[in-house]
Amino acid sequence: MDWGTELWDRCDVIEKHTHSGLELAEKYVKFVKERTEIEQSYAKQLRNLSKKFNLKRLGKDEPDGRFTSYQSFLDILNEMNDYAGQRELVAENMLMNICAELTKYLQELKLERKSYLTEAKKAQQALESTSKQLETSKKRFEREWREAERAAQYADKTDQDINATKADVEKVRKQRRSSDGKFQGGMDAFDETWWSTPQAKQQAHMRAHVAEECKNDYAAQLQRFNKEQKQFYFTDMPLIFNKLQELDERRVRKLAQGYVLFSDTEKQVMPIIGKCLDGITKAGTNVNEKNDSMIVIEQNKSGFERPGDVEFEDFSQGINRASSDSSLGTPKGPMDLLGKNRSKNFWLFSKKTKPVVTEDFTHLPPEQRRKRLQQKLDEIGRDLQKEIDSSEALGKMKDVYEKNPQLGDPTSLASQISQTAQNIERLRGEQSKYEIWLAEAGGRGDTPRYKSHSFNNNEAHETLSPDGAHSDGGTPDASHAIYAEFDDDFEDEEVTAPIGNCTALYNFPGASEGTISMQEGEVLAVVEEDKGDGWTRVRRSNGDEGYIPTSYVTISLNK
Repeated sequence: MDWGTELWDRCDVIEKHTHSGLELAEKYVKFVKERTEIEQSYAKQLRNLSKKFNLKRLGKDEPDGRFTSYQSFLDILNEMNDYAGQRELVAENMLMNICAELTKYLQELKLERKSYLTEAKKAQQALESTSKQLETSKKRFEREWREAERAAQYADKTDQDINATKADVEKVRKQRRSSDGKFQGGMDAFDETWWSTPQAKQQAHMRAHVAEECKNDYAAQLQRFNKEQKQFYFTDMPLIFNKLQELDERRVRKLAQGYVLFSDTEKQVMPIIGKCLDGITKAGTNVNEKNDSMIVIEQNKSGFERPGDVEFEDFSQGINRASSDSSLGTPKGPMDLLGKNRSKNFWLFSKKTKPVVTEDFTHLPPEQRRKRLQQKLDEIGRDLQKEIDSSEALGKMKDVYEKNPQLGDPTSLASQISQTAQNIERLRGEQSKYEIWLAEAGGRGDTPRYKSHSFNNNEAHETLSPDGAHSDGGTPDASHAIYAEFDDDFEDEEVTAPIGNCTALYNFPGASEGTISMQEGEVLAVVEEDKGDGWTRVRRSNGDEGYIPTSYVTISLNK
């Protein structure tokens, strides 16, 4: 069923319906647009919320940064920020795929509908014009036929009454002049002699001829009108109505697609939103209260022993105060360390005065002091490695300049080489100093290890072993004694569990002390990550351990 057949006489209904359909589509576009504004506002509020509560990104070396509860909260804020991004994506896709696309399509439909309605209007105007022409020819035929009948009647009367008077003729003339006949002027000229000449029949014959011509014209106009009317109602208008029907169906189909897109746009981001929510759930499950408690202990443990019982001092017996004081023996806790303030009551939650910071960190409790000294040693080790790398580069550059003077002046590098050498000596001195302090504090002096370097600057030649000690045959560094002191402890250590594995990209001879050789493609277990010095500690399946250049392997750590 189609509109052209069933609604052939309801043009006004079709016009109103198609207009209402376009208005519905425009209303839907407006609805989606306001929805996108809500999404954008929601996303903006979520981002502001995440930013407002976002803690400063804490490193693992910071006190609070190691707590799983802190890290999980940061992860939640990051997931919420990603969630906000997905809401923005929903708004953007709805604007592009629904609002913009549907608006453009509606503009095309409006123009197409307007052209169809204009075409229908022209066809209707053409039919109305033909109808008016038909009506005019019909009236003229009717009028001329009546005139012909009168002329025939007077002709018969004149033929029967030869005694007709001039007054009768004048009466007829007046009647004819009152009409708007086509040949009225000619009749007037003929009527002048009509009363005096017997040609009334001729006049009637002429009138009948004019009426016959009007009849034929009317018949032709009627035939033309019927043809155009049939064309209008059975061909032209049904075709236009069917085109409007097809247009409206396309509009409905496009609107239905817009309805589906409204849902699909949201569904597309659901997997990512689900991952964001899963990330929040994971952040919650990653919180480990026991681990956080252990971190609090690790970060704040003083290393002191709890104070023992205070001995009774019997002043009535005249006890030697000196021997009494000495009987306390080696200080065992905070009460002994208070010195002159020992007489004051010790309270765990009393307000403590800020200690004077010292270079060797003696102002800190033993455990914290060891950690700070170790951190300082790690920093010095990284700086020392950078200076060693720089020294090697300068040495190589100087050799190149000496062999090829056109590339540069070797003497221009003297100041840089000298400064680098001074920096290396200064850092080694600091390293040795902190290693001694660490040994005094009960640490093992686990300093960073370095790759071997050798360079020739026409002044000196030295080689550094992976542990940073000199190998030029001179007096051993003071740190050697420190390492030797704990050799037995290292031998007794348990085997460290691997934290991942790595694959060798290149061959490495491992000729220096502390390193291990490897072949391209060999897979090794990672025991210790690169601490910033460019070396990674690995282990073979046979138990051999050593350091390799980090840049020589691809590393995959266990999650």
